[in-house]
Amino acid sequence: MTPTCRFSRRSLIMLTIFALFLAPILARAALYALGDDPRSWRDADWSSARLLPKAVDDRPARVIVFTGTAGAWKGIFAVHSWVVVKRENAREWTRYDVVGWGNPVRTDNWPPDGRWYGNVPVAIADISGAEAEKLIPRIEAAVRAYSFSHAGDYRVWPGPNSNSFTAAILRAVPELGLMLPPNAVGRDFRDGFYAGPTDSGTGVELNLHGVAGIKLGWTEGIEINLLGLVAGIDLRHPGLKLPGFGRIGVESPVATALAK
Repeated sequence: MTPTCRFSRRSLIMLTIFALFLAPILARAALYALGDDPRSWRDADWSSARLLPKAVDDRPARVIVFTGTAGAWKGIFAVHSWVVVKRENAREWTRYDVVGWGNPVRTDNWPPDGRWYGNVPVAIADISGAEAEKLIPRIEAAVRAYSFSHAGDYRVWPGPNSNSFTAAILRAVPELGLMLPPNAVGRDFRDGFYAGPTDSGTGVELNLHGVAGIKLGWTEGIEINLLGLVAGIDLRHPGLKLPGFGRIGVESPVATALAK
């Protein structure tokens, strides 16, 4: 191979990395700099976005997974995720998520459909009725069994963080058939090298500690992870996956239903 060919190949690789991983992050950073999103948690609105009814008015069991754009500079890169459950005829919703101070695992620290740093959350899964009733005990067991539940365990990057927690629940309950969005940084955190089924159980994955990897599956589509940033193609609901922006394409039917 001639030096010119080697140079051209390196140039193509570098250009591809820039287009898929760096350019979207630079664009998100520019939008953040020009926007007026809260720069501090004290300035943000954490109230209910009124996406859910009162628990007493919604009799069936229900399981919902939410994401909301992360706060301050982290919003350039990532969303925060949490899980909400309600047993049949329960009078209250129960919300589980992880934060970066104190004991990481929190229960009902915010409204179940609360804004995250002022951003209206998006439901990426919503299961109700008998199916939800069967899954709730396993979700609760996964919350109790979460491996990184002690003070000091939380790490923003590459994890374990809030998205690592939700991903651990999804792995424990693959019947949810769900994956977190590509900008849920930390969702791919693994304690070492992993080769096996994807979180949804519909594909295969190679993963090195959450900082590099590749996925191929029906739910996941095609994904490449580079330093925790994910780019790829959504096959099930056609769209592109870009760092910082998440998914751009056909809207999720779950999000569409809750928006009505």
